[in-house]
Amino acid sequence: WDLIVATSMVDLSTLRGLIPALSQTPTLLYVHENQFAYPIMQKQVQRDVFHNCMLNLYSALSAQRVVFNSHYNRNTFLDGARQMLKRMPDCVPAGVVDFLEQRCSVLPVPLEADCYQESRAEGPLRIVWNHRWEYDKAPERFFDALRLLQDEGVPFRLRMLGQRFQKIPKVFAEAETQFREHIDVWGFVESKQAYLKELATADVVVSTALHEFQGLAVLEAVASGCYPMLPDRLAYSELFDKRWLYPSFPDEPEKEVQELAKRLKRMASGVERLRSLPVPDVSGFSWEQKRDEYRNLLEETANSSLPLFFPPG
Repeated sequence: WDLIVATSMVDLSTLRGLIPALSQTPTLLYVHENQFAYPIMQKQVQRDVFHNCMLNLYSALSAQRVVFNSHYNRNTFLDGARQMLKRMPDCVPAGVVDFLEQRCSVLPVPLEADCYQESRAEGPLRIVWNHRWEYDKAPERFFDALRLLQDEGVPFRLRMLGQRFQKIPKVFAEAETQFREHIDVWGFVESKQAYLKELATADVVVSTALHEFQGLAVLEAVASGCYPMLPDRLAYSELFDKRWLYPSFPDEPEKEVQELAKRLKRMASGVERLRSLPVPDVSGFSWEQKRDEYRNLLEETANSSLPLFFPPG
């Protein structure tokens, strides 16, 4: 093989250890999320969290190039590795993270050409949620903000898109009943074209995420003409100007909900003025813009003279 390209879901160290023919093959690890910055569920035990972080670290040490989809992802990975290694009692080789840092770069997941559209929204403010229906996206905060708008009689329409799994937080069923009069779409849209149409006819994409390493769903919506309204944390703060971010209070949900609701209310009351503003430019994330960077990355890794593994000692 000329090159191995693996994602961070692959236990790369074990793969290369079990298949000796791959041990000398140049390898690129693409880290789309890292366990050091992943929100911990209440039922998880510290042992499992440590194990997942170590797997991430072992895989990175087994690759010649380690690529992240955002600077936030890269920085939390390296910082997390440093902190974890400091807590280990002994026999930690010196310079592990420095060795890794030299191999790290940032290259986001690109957007396909059909994501780029002109917005065609009309009527009251049209809000879209296009994230996974899971706990780490903090849906409770989103619905609490909508509840404040509803209580004040603020007009809005709602599109709840995004992927669903077997276990869905209970708040979704409650919200479907409470916001029934506001709902245009509720649930995953199977057709990509239908999904993109829903984005292109919405005004604002909202996130309340506690875990987001790039924000691909948000970028798709903005490319389709939506204005973002996002917490000032995670990868979002490196993607958009402050005018499209609301203050982040991850440990004070009520305070954060108030800030989000205040901004959504302002958007709703001046929706026509909002629609006259330019949407943030995300053309730099297109495949057309990133194609050469990906090609160069693959070629450079395949021809790399970097040592294959962390030196012992």
